[in-house]
Amino acid sequence: MKHQDVWQWHGDSEQHSTRDLVVGSMFCIGKNYADHIAEMGDAVPGDPVVFLKPPCAYAPSGAQVRIPSISQNMHHEVEAVVVVGSPMVDVAPEQVWEHVVGYGVGIDFTLRDVQRKAKDMGLPWTVAKSFRHSGPVSPLIPTDGQPIDTSLEISCTVNGTEKQRSTIDHMQRTIPELLSYLSQLFELRPGDCVFTGTPAGVSQVVAGDRIAAKCSGGVELEVDVV
Repeated sequence: MKHQDVWQWHGDSEQHSTRDLVVGSMFCIGKNYADHIAEMGDAVPGDPVVFLKPPCAYAPSGAQVRIPSISQNMHHEVEAVVVVGSPMVDVAPEQVWEHVVGYGVGIDFTLRDVQRKAKDMGLPWTVAKSFRHSGPVSPLIPTDGQPIDTSLEISCTVNGTEKQRSTIDHMQRTIPELLSYLSQLFELRPGDCVFTGTPAGVSQVVAGDRIAAKCSGGVELEVDVV
C-alpha cells in the first residue's frame, strides 16, 4: 500500500468521486466498552483513552496483514470507524455530525504481548498498535450530515467463527462526545478517522487466519493474516 491511499466508498463509486479523501491520522479510543474493560481486567478511565495510528496503518478490504516479527500474540479488535470530512476545532457534540463524512467498520490489530511488556515497564506502546496495516477499514457509508443510528451493530469472525458482536449504544462515551473531546485537543482534518473502541471477545490470530468484520448498512471488511 502507498501513503497516498484514499478512503474507499460503499456503493456507486461515481456518486462519491468528489470525496477522494486521502487517509489521514487515525485517532483511536481505548477502553470504551465496559465488557472489554472487564475482560482485560482494567478500570473504567476517567477520561477517554486516546492513541494514534499513522496513515500507513490503513489497509482496504482484501489486504494482507503481516504479523510483525517482534510479536507472538496479535489480537483482533473490531470497531466502528468514522471519517472526518471538514476541519474540526473546538466542535460541540451537537455539531459533530456536520463534520463526519462517512462511517464503516475497522479492525485495530494489537500486538498484545508487546503492549503488555511496555505497560509493565511504564513505556509507550506505540509499536504494539501502530505498525503497518494495523488498522484496516471497510468501504465507507456516507453520512450526508446525519447521525449514525445508535443501534449500529459491529461484528467480527475469525475463519467463520464469531468472536465479537455489539452495538454502539454500549459505548461508555458516544461518537459525538469522543469527536468533540478530540477536537478540543487536536485539529481533526479531512481524511482523518476515529476508531471508537472495541467490545469484548478479542482473541489471538495467527498466520493463515481470515478475519471478517461487518457493520449495519451492508459494509464488510475481510483481511488475511500472513
